[in-house]
Amino acid sequence: MSRPILEVIALGPEDATAAQSGGADRLELVSDMAADGLTPARETFARVRSACDLPVRVMLRSANDFCAGGAARLDALCATAAELRAEGATEYVLGFLDEDGGADLAAVTAVVEAIGAEARWTFHRAIDRAADRAAVRKQLADQPGLDTYLTAGSASGVDDGLGTLLAEAAGQGSGPRILVGGGLALKHVPVLRAAGVDGFHIGGASRPRGWGAPVDAGAVRVWREALDGA
Repeated sequence: MSRPILEVIALGPEDATAAQSGGADRLELVSDMAADGLTPARETFARVRSACDLPVRVMLRSANDFCAGGAARLDALCATAAELRAEGATEYVLGFLDEDGGADLAAVTAVVEAIGAEARWTFHRAIDRAADRAAVRKQLADQPGLDTYLTAGSASGVDDGLGTLLAEAAGQGSGPRILVGGGLALKHVPVLRAAGVDGFHIGGASRPRGWGAPVDAGAVRVWREALDGA
C-alpha cells in the first residue's frame, strides 16, 4: 500500500512551514475559515509558495455556500483564478452545485477554463451536499484536471459518512482519489486505510489551540505517524 497523502489547511506562510515540518504532503490554501474557507489573496499564495516546498491547492470559492452565484460573482471568481494562475498556481480546489443538487457544469467548466486544462484540481465537499453523489461523479467524469474528491461521505461528517466512504473506496478503481476530510478523527484512520483510502485532509486537527492559532507541527506529525503506521 502506497504512502498516504496528508493534506493540511493553511491560511498563510507560518502554517505552511509548520505543516511541512510536521510531515504534510500538500496544502489546501484558503482564507476566512469563519466562512468555511474562501479564496485566498494572490499575495498570500505567493508568500506561501516561497515559504515551503509543498504542493499548494488553492481554494476557489467566493461565499459560504456551494453555488457559483450569479454571472457577476462567477466572472469575478474566474478573474481571480486567472490571477492566481499567473502567479504560478497549478493546483486548485473548487466545486459548485445547481439548485437541484447536481453539479453546476457551466460554472465548473468556466472556472476550469480559467485555471487551464493542465491544472490539477479537487472537487470539494459540495459532493456531500449533492442530491445524488454517483450522478455528480458521472457529470464530472470528462472534466480535465479533476483528480480528487474531498469528502466526508456525509454533510454532517465522517462519523455519519463512514459507510459511504468505505463503499466508494471499494468501487473506486482508477478514478479520482478519495480525500477524506470533514470531522475526520484519528479513530477513523485504521478502518479507512484498511479499505484502501490513501488521502486524508485535516484542518482543525492540526490546530490544538483553535483557528486563532497557527498550524502546530507536532499535531501534524501525530497524523503523519498515524497514517504511516496504520
